[in-house]
Amino acid sequence: MPVDSRKELRTPSDLGDDARKNITASLNGLLSDVFALYMKTKNFHWHVSGPHFRDFHHMLDDQSEEIFAMTDDIAERVRKVGGRTLRSIGEIAKKQRIKDNDADFVTPQDMLSELAEDNRQLASYMREIHDICDEYRDFSTASLLENWIDEAEERNWYLFESTRRLGSEG
Repeated sequence: MPVDSRKELRTPSDLGDDARKNITASLNGLLSDVFALYMKTKNFHWHVSGPHFRDFHHMLDDQSEEIFAMTDDIAERVRKVGGRTLRSIGEIAKKQRIKDNDADFVTPQDMLSELAEDNRQLASYMREIHDICDEYRDFSTASLLENWIDEAEERNWYLFESTRRLGSEG
């Protein structure tokens, strides 16, 4: 009897097929957004300019590292619940909700404001996924999300405070 290779990849889980399907879809959407936010944060890190260059350059580098660190955990969580994860940049582009910024020039104020909004949106997406995890009693994914929400809120806080400083200087 031939073996279905798709089922071979499905890690056994007591969460059930509906949970696997819904959690996997949600986490793959999140993973796409995290990759998009990572790339945008690195883009702004590489292209920031102005009198606060050093501070912003380092802050965005630190933030991009924190964002990238989530990717493997998200993908591995998808596999642990029995799902299949993203396979390409094309799939990321289809699923991402965080918008790219391909502008030739973005002011530091606009960079930080845009990233702050993106991090607020990412936290909102993660709260929605947390609700799905609660519904299926997926405590492990929910626990990871709680930490990532806190990290997104902290990035938003730093970015927001950095833009307030710029605005108060004139």
